[in-house]
Amino acid sequence: MANKYDLTDDSVVVVIGSGAGGGMVGTELALKGIDVVMLEAGGRHEIDDFQNDEWGSFGQISWLDKRTTSGNWRIAKDFAGLPSWIVKAVGGSTIHWAGASLRFQDHEWKALTNYGAVAGANLLDWPITGKDLAPWYDKAENRMGVTRTNGIPGLPGNNNFKVFEAGAKKMGYTECHTGNMAINSEPRDGRGACQQIGFCFQGCKSGAKWSTLYSEIPKGEASGKLEVRPNSQVLRIEHDKTGKVTGVVYADKDGNQHLQKARVVCVAGNSIESPRLLLNSASSMFSDGLANSSGQVGKNYMRHMTGSIYAIFDKPVHMYRGTTMAGIIQDESRHDPSRGFVGGYEMETLSIGLPFMAAFLDPGAWGREFSTAMDGYDRMAGMWLVGEDMPQEQNGVTLHATEKDQFGLPVPNVHFDDHPNDIAMRNHAYKQGAAVYDAVGAVRTMPTPPYPSTHNLGTNRMSAKARDGVVNQWGQTHDIDNLFISDGSQFTTGAAENPTLTIVALAMRQADYIAKQMGKGSI
Repeated sequence: MANKYDLTDDSVVVVIGSGAGGGMVGTELALKGIDVVMLEAGGRHEIDDFQNDEWGSFGQISWLDKRTTSGNWRIAKDFAGLPSWIVKAVGGSTIHWAGASLRFQDHEWKALTNYGAVAGANLLDWPITGKDLAPWYDKAENRMGVTRTNGIPGLPGNNNFKVFEAGAKKMGYTECHTGNMAINSEPRDGRGACQQIGFCFQGCKSGAKWSTLYSEIPKGEASGKLEVRPNSQVLRIEHDKTGKVTGVVYADKDGNQHLQKARVVCVAGNSIESPRLLLNSASSMFSDGLANSSGQVGKNYMRHMTGSIYAIFDKPVHMYRGTTMAGIIQDESRHDPSRGFVGGYEMETLSIGLPFMAAFLDPGAWGREFSTAMDGYDRMAGMWLVGEDMPQEQNGVTLHATEKDQFGLPVPNVHFDDHPNDIAMRNHAYKQGAAVYDAVGAVRTMPTPPYPSTHNLGTNRMSAKARDGVVNQWGQTHDIDNLFISDGSQFTTGAAENPTLTIVALAMRQADYIAKQMGKGSI
């Protein structure tokens, strides 16, 4: 099929990636009347293509390109070739996400100010505040149909939540409910209400969960101003002698390379591929990679402090019946250094199917301890722990010295060392999470190690000063006016909350800024 926009058309905005950031910024620009070419490395799978099968879906939509891993995190041992669990398809990880949509707390925007200079951490205050983003949070929540906002009722609590809630009350926790979820609790935006099928991580077969694939991108396409090119993996970004970016080189599904000219480029390839692309775009003018005068491209990688607690009870729970995640305890998300760490964490209900449970409960384990736990699967309740991890300069993405991908480019190496603050927080969370279940009669509780990363943040961080980061408050690179970062890699710090709502709010805000700057001829 012929391209809507010519490869030589240098008036278009090229958006690289179609997930929460790319899909939203591209759609918003198109709705504002701006011509957009969206390049997505993966294929396009519609709702009918989704598979309610964990391993089948994993193979269908996951980003499985070669990566290497290093550092002291357990993932380097358990999943050395899979440091992150993200999607390579139109819609990006909005296909795979669970729907949790939480605003940052006010103190989290100013982590350096509020936490102080934490030894070994590369903390920095965001150049924006919660007040700056509040109107965009409002717009994002309304657009995504987030429950418990805009008069939208919460989702019903399944058995997993009922056990969780009962334990929370016994513990004296007061901030417990079924969450702020971008999953329709009632018909909205042309999509029906959640059918409680489960398999939220495998793509929502009913379309109740918000995803750029079917909630946003079709709106942009209907405007006549958005062209999506699936199976188009970007290899490098090109620039002219002044340093202005002029286009991107990408490979199609057959491996043929094309140069798409551009007026503006927005990079939204996730926190691993986005810095990798900037580094692989090095030139004689930008010898350390594009937008990297600070040396911060690829650094300060965050993936949240994570872990899980599963508990076995005497009677069946059937935690897998209903949404994958719809329950939260927020009492521990406060900043309270008396607990032995800065920042806080959320407890969120989580269920995974039997195949994934066998893979993730204790990777590499076998024997009676493991088999008896699996025997109790129908009597399990589960929660995920997610908290603020510390940015560290040595954590990040670099280009591998020898390993190459299918296009002959260096693959990314993802390095991560847990900070002592992360470890202290995880140990506290394991203790409190187990106590929640013990309070309601669990016969066994099992802390489980972190999964491959789903919250990938930092690596192109936002900063007030060019020397401290990669982009300014608009996600515009400090070095190149017409080059933007539109995904979670622009996060200065990670906060305790699931990041998607903030990514979407920032993308909507960025699209507004780009449109105004293009109107003025500034970019």
